Amino acid sequence: MTSTKSHNNLAIADRWFAKFWGKSWNPRVVEELGAPEILLQYLLQTPHRGRADVKAFMTELRQAFPDLSVTGAADFVCEGDHVVGRWEGRGTHTGPAYCDFLVGCLPAASGQKMRFLGTTVLRISDGKIAEQIGLDDGVTALLRLGLRGLT
Repeated sequence: MTSTKSHNNLAIADRWFAKFWGKSWNPRVVEELGAPEILLQYLLQTPHRGRADVKAFMTELRQAFPDLSVTGAADFVCEGDHVVGRWEGRGTHTGPAYCDFLVGCLPAASGQKMRFLGTTVLRISDGKIAEQIGLDDGVTALLRLGLRGLT
């Protein structure tokens, strides 16, 4: 049986993915669900800390990939303060160059479609997302999009 805390944390994770990563990006969700010092960190990208930095990251990412959509690829699992889940992301690079990657910048508006999979661990504290740390298969997508810093 799922505890109330686990149920609530899963609902927070679902809402975060729908409103932060989903097609209906809503910047207010960062204030609503993100802790003041939220950490957003993926292996290939610069870590982002704090609500303003996380909002700026997503604003820039949405400019580069206006049709970005990330959805759950399997049911999320909750244990205590942690929610873990697999997801799939898609988008078309039709915007400005994107330089958040530790290995280099994308060229502007390559027109390439990307698809990538990943796993995320969310740590939820007092009803707010304190951390989102994940791994994805972004290297494949980045090479297809024309990232040149890897060579």
